[in-house]
Order: sequence, then C-alpha cells, then structure tokens
Amino acid sequence: MNNDNNRVDDISNNHAQALNGKPSGLNNMDALSQYLKSTAGMREGRAIPPLEKWHPTDIADIDLTIKANGEWWHEGGQMTRESLVSLFATILWKEENNGVIEYFLKTPVQKIRIQVEDAPLLINDVGIVYENDISWLEFTTMTGDVVRLDNEHPITLKAYNPNINHTANRMGMVDTADHGQESAFTESASTEQVRPYMTVRNGLTALIGRNTFYHLTEIGELTEQNGETILTLQSGGQSYSLSMPAN
Repeated sequence: MNNDNNRVDDISNNHAQALNGKPSGLNNMDALSQYLKSTAGMREGRAIPPLEKWHPTDIADIDLTIKANGEWWHEGGQMTRESLVSLFATILWKEENNGVIEYFLKTPVQKIRIQVEDAPLLINDVGIVYENDISWLEFTTMTGDVVRLDNEHPITLKAYNPNINHTANRMGMVDTADHGQESAFTESASTEQVRPYMTVRNGLTALIGRNTFYHLTEIGELTEQNGETILTLQSGGQSYSLSMPAN
C-alpha cells in the first residue's frame, strides 16, 4: 500500500512539473501526450493508473470526441495513432452529476472534459481462454483492455438513440454515421437501436461491436423461450443469458 501511495505522489509531482510554464495546463494534445509518456514508464505494461486516488479540482475542456463507432476525433480530424489513443484511454474517467454523465481524461491535478457519443470503449474481439480447466469468455477492446465475462463484468442490452441523451449531442457534435459498427440488433424508424454493452472498469462501459457480437452468438447457445430468442453464454463455470430483441 505504501508503495502504491509513493507512486501516486511521484506521478503527481511529475505532473506538476509538466505543467510549469503551461498556463493552459494539459488541455492540448502535445502537453497531455508528453505528460502521459513521461509517467507511463512508472507503470508496468499497460496498467491503468490509480485514477480513483486522484482528486483534481481544476477542470478544463478539449475538443475531443469519442464517436459512436469507437473512433477518437480531435478538432475535426480522426486520431489515427493507435498507440496514442490507447494511452489516452488509460485515463478515461466517468462521473455523474445531477443525473448528467460526463467523461474526462483524468490526471492528478486536472480533469479534461471530453465528449462521448455512446460508450467510451469498443470491444472488437472475443475468444475462449482456459484457466485451471475452466473456460472463460475473454473480451478485448480496441484500446487494449482485456476483461472476462463474470458477475462484475456483465453484458447488458440498452437502447441507444444517436439524436438524444448524449453529451456530444448536447454540444452539437454528434455524427450519426456508425461506420460499420452499427447495432447487432434491430433499428426502429426513430433511429433508436438496442445495443450490447459490457462493463469494463471504473464504471466505464464498452460497446460490443457487431462482428464481435455475431461471433458471440456462434460461441453461445441460441434457444427459443416464450417467443423470445435467448442467447446463453458460458464463462467461468457460470451461465449468462441475454434475451434477444425480436426482428
């Protein structure tokens, strides 16, 4: 525990030094990426920093949007450097204030508000792994998170409408094009969709991409029950069921 606290203090000190001479803080790509790269070496692999231990009071905004298809866009252009996007994804943070959900890139002394059209993470791969002769369904996001289906990381189905109830839309920044990651289910005339999501970390959810979900239906078992199609998945010795929307 003391080692963890020392690492937090070291990261905070490094961050403060990174801010010297930068009145605007880290709310620009160059300063933020420089800071993250300078502290990444203090963590093993792609470990997520202890965001829950950071309580910055300074809040800034940046023109950065995570699209509904998982793409990251900055100042009207897509961020194509996957390594940089994955690095930024390690400091994603979600807060709910008075019923309004906001997303940030969180650092020890500053929270940088961003816009998220749907889910902040996108799952683009699923496979079966074995551990002590027990099979698990293991999911991977496009930014490097790996999570297994269990009681703490369930799959849920939720309605998504690109025209309402999203922070990016309130800011007038919604691009309703889904670019191939559209729902695995039905879409009504009102454009509302039912999409599959999975809990990943720190309250963040990931949209399960269409191709990945189709693979999931091949891995699992589809049955009919009371006029509904039920998808049953096995992971960690337990069964998980999803009721599929009717066509």
